[in-house]
Amino acid sequence: MLYGKETKKALDNFPISGIRMPTDFIHSLAMIKRACAVANAKEGKLDAALSKAIIAAATDVINGEYDDEFVLDVFQTGSGTSTNMNMNEVLSELCKIKYGAKVHPNDHVNMSQSSNDTIPSAIHVSAYTALKRDLLPNLNLLSDTLMDRSISLTSTLKTGRTHLMDALPMTMGQEIGGWQKQIISNIERIETSYRRLGQLALGGSAIGTGLNSSSQFTALACEELSEQTGLEFVPSDNFFEAISCQDTAVELSGHLKTLATSMMKISNDLRWQNSGPLAGLGEISLQELQAGSSIMPGKVNPVIPEAVCMACAQVMGNDVTITVAGQGGNFQLNTYLPVIAYNLLQSINILANSAKVLATKAISTFEVNDENLQDILAYNPILVTSLNSIIGYEKAAEIAKCAYKTKRPIIDVAIEMTDIDREELSKLLDPKNLV
Repeated sequence: MLYGKETKKALDNFPISGIRMPTDFIHSLAMIKRACAVANAKEGKLDAALSKAIIAAATDVINGEYDDEFVLDVFQTGSGTSTNMNMNEVLSELCKIKYGAKVHPNDHVNMSQSSNDTIPSAIHVSAYTALKRDLLPNLNLLSDTLMDRSISLTSTLKTGRTHLMDALPMTMGQEIGGWQKQIISNIERIETSYRRLGQLALGGSAIGTGLNSSSQFTALACEELSEQTGLEFVPSDNFFEAISCQDTAVELSGHLKTLATSMMKISNDLRWQNSGPLAGLGEISLQELQAGSSIMPGKVNPVIPEAVCMACAQVMGNDVTITVAGQGGNFQLNTYLPVIAYNLLQSINILANSAKVLATKAISTFEVNDENLQDILAYNPILVTSLNSIIGYEKAAEIAKCAYKTKRPIIDVAIEMTDIDREELSKLLDPKNLV
């Protein structure tokens, strides 16, 4: 056990959920401590030997060697001070027992810092890192997979639907292309958050005045963090804003909620298209991945879209939590920081994983039931819409209703109820000419 008395007090004080702070957040906080040690040494505030020990200890934590030492509940002091103390104590003890340096958790590891600027900074660093490392690559994979299927199904005709009812024909490529555009738009929305995520509260100290810190320290620490992560971090241009609110986290969560909405729409479309195979639409067949029932042999369920829908529902709930937490910046400090960090990182993580499985286990592998598509299309009375300009809406509606009622192909009914010959009707009602 490397943590000390302050962490033990927090363990006793907050036996609430058993949910620990996310590993990505802990590693990002360790990155900040390492960057601060570098900056303090360059400023001449911290002895070179002590700085070297803190850097080494922080690197060990970043590499995941001591994840079990970060034991505190998400539901703790709202500033995240307990987790900051946990980090300071672990690094201090590591410096002592592993690197032979007498490092004090507050005087040295926490030099030029406050929990009030390191914890908000760790939220930005961990979220930005997770977006670039996990979410965006998997969203690009999903987008590319959708594009590939859209291109391959450019000529596959199907019945469109509005209000869950038969509508004009379209190609399956067009439908999937619409899904891809949703994902592309979501990528663009998320990327607009990068600039604000790159602005850190670090250096603002307790309330934004920068007491016990300096502009040189802040610049050096951000420079070091940028070098560590390959991302661009700069000091916030207003520390009072950076410490008192979490508007950037709320903004990003809103973009994640929008992404979840898009992915749930796509997943539910897949579920509908896959429904049946006899009593449903039966337009596609999703890959069989596991038994669908413990009592009904042979049943196959759309398990990937279902799982993605549940993940998206969780993200939507997380957004509500983050929104409520975001307004909790009474005066100079937001006091909901740990729960914002937890929910934001969980949303990023489960959306990243959902995008990957949706791409690889549903979109890329479903089979099109072309015979079902064409059988339905041939009987679609809505094709009569193409005759509106020739025979008028009322006459076209009469033909459509008759075709529905008699369950006959629309062309046969149109021949009987108009003076247009079959050859001309074949051209006018050909679904290929309507898409």
